[in-house]
Amino acid sequence: MDKMKMETQDNILKNIEKLKEMFPEVFTESKDENGEIVTAVDAKKLEQLLSTKVIEGDESYDFTWVGKKQAMIEACKPIRKTLRPCREESVDWENTQNLYIEGDNLDVLKLLQESYLNKVKMIYIDPPYNTGSDSFIYSDDYTTDKDLYDEEVGAIDESGYHMFKNTETNGRFHSSWCSMMYPRLKLARNLLSEDGVIFISIDDHEVDNLRKLCDEVFGESNFLYQLSVVNNLNGNDNSSGMMETQEFCLIYAKDKSKTIIGVLPLEAEDSSDWQIDEFGYWKVGRCLKATGINAPREARPNLFFPIYINEDTLEFTVDEEVGAGWYHLIPLTEGKEMSWYWSKETFRNDSNEVIVKKTSEGYSLYKKQRPSLGDLPSKRGKTTFYSAKYANANSNAEIKKLFDGKKLFDYSKSTQLIKDFVCLGNVLSNEIVLDFFSGSATTAHAVMQLNAEDGGKRKFILVQLPEVCDEKSEVYKAGYKNICEIGKERIRRAGKKIVEETGKKDHDIGFRVLKLDSSNMKNVYYTPEEYNQADLMDMASNIKDDRTPEDLLYACMLEWGLELSLPHKIQTIAGCTVHIVNDGALVACFDNKISEDAIKQIAGLRPLRMVFRDSCFANDAARINVGEIFKLKSPNTTIKVL
Repeated sequence: MDKMKMETQDNILKNIEKLKEMFPEVFTESKDENGEIVTAVDAKKLEQLLSTKVIEGDESYDFTWVGKKQAMIEACKPIRKTLRPCREESVDWENTQNLYIEGDNLDVLKLLQESYLNKVKMIYIDPPYNTGSDSFIYSDDYTTDKDLYDEEVGAIDESGYHMFKNTETNGRFHSSWCSMMYPRLKLARNLLSEDGVIFISIDDHEVDNLRKLCDEVFGESNFLYQLSVVNNLNGNDNSSGMMETQEFCLIYAKDKSKTIIGVLPLEAEDSSDWQIDEFGYWKVGRCLKATGINAPREARPNLFFPIYINEDTLEFTVDEEVGAGWYHLIPLTEGKEMSWYWSKETFRNDSNEVIVKKTSEGYSLYKKQRPSLGDLPSKRGKTTFYSAKYANANSNAEIKKLFDGKKLFDYSKSTQLIKDFVCLGNVLSNEIVLDFFSGSATTAHAVMQLNAEDGGKRKFILVQLPEVCDEKSEVYKAGYKNICEIGKERIRRAGKKIVEETGKKDHDIGFRVLKLDSSNMKNVYYTPEEYNQADLMDMASNIKDDRTPEDLLYACMLEWGLELSLPHKIQTIAGCTVHIVNDGALVACFDNKISEDAIKQIAGLRPLRMVFRDSCFANDAARINVGEIFKLKSPNTTIKVL
């Protein structure tokens, strides 16, 4: 019976294992800083294996910065943290498929690696732009003068989050930003599905560095587009001589060969040409009389024939057995005999796709143009997003209206902009959109709104640091102590508004709140060898006293790679509290004492995975007995203990 790890996987070891499979000859042995013999990689030998030429010298094309190696380590470093469910701040906990996660997004991305590996269709982020006044979490190992540290770093809350204010006087101004972004992008890539895409908003300050970072993380060949987004039609006056009207959005694919860029829905002003028949939407397409060098009758004689048109009903036929009142139409251009694009057989088979129009010279035939992708009329996106609906002013007004006239954000993104990004990301029903710099929760609002409009069931995962609001700000005065409180309240209000406007209550406007915290387990769980027998006897449990069974359950779901939105019910079996996730994908019982009868009944559920509390077993014999019961009643169950 194995023990749960209760920590994220060591990605460095995982990478080493993959490398060993491919290039075993590059591995050697060397001494570490303690003089111990360890396995090491001969970097020069590996480099040579990847080159057809002799490797000489140190010159190469490379994008680097101060702290890059530490940032690479940070992406792989395991952590001992967990996500704790918070039902009281959630909406429709039992039924929703959406998640709102509070905490440092680097740690959260590490925790999501198993449960959401290759499962996210689209990521949208709006990270700090590094304008010189931005603050963000950034860990480095450099020695900093204490006075400068106290000036630039401030505690957010008792949870231990610290914000680094990256001013332009910082000698590592761009390096600090790159070191903050690199591990997050690296981890985010793992979560994307094979046909997934990431959209990243940015402005002039770091767009070049972001492009280089993404080229390294996603591969230069997976770059799709750099969009210009006009978010201020009047322009921002930065006293530089020109008014700034735009920012950018970089789009990268995980695998460009598997990615399909979606289309945008038509707006009212664009849809007036479209009509609908029993087969769907259509508008007038090209004329069916041929043009070009192959259009004359002599070039394609088999496509020259008369078409007979009923002048009363505008019906047509290519068959000659017609009576009076039928117009004989032949393809002519300035009196010269031409040909049709279609054969007689195609005209017969696709008669529903032909429009007959009366003209001053007689009649013309046109093809019905159907939507190119999907069943609804749409248009292709353009690399310049220019519309009042994308402006920050529009977004600010939207939030102000939601919050009863209170101005809470200055630079939130437009809901319509994110909706259109989701469409371009080709996110279909039931697929996941992730935003790990969620800010004002525009992404959640956009996903819910789009689902209400097209009947989709897209899901969102939002991650946001509970950054405290300035006590002098209007936000704080309105009763919101941190950004997460505003984001959650926006989702609640936006969801309620969507239901009121549509009159439908079947939209998923809920979300489960989870909060990043330290491990549920005491230190003894990870390093029992550091404690003597007396210490162990004094410890009634290796689980922290303030942790609930539901806390333990969600930690197990993370380790076992189960999605955190899966349905979860609680059942009493032979006096024991049993947690059942997704009808038996995981079953857990964290009671301290479990009777043999309860174990037999639980085994009768035939779960795929089973977790017990280690302390529920009186001795090794009881533990062995549990294994034997499951072998008999549910032999395919994997059992672990906490």
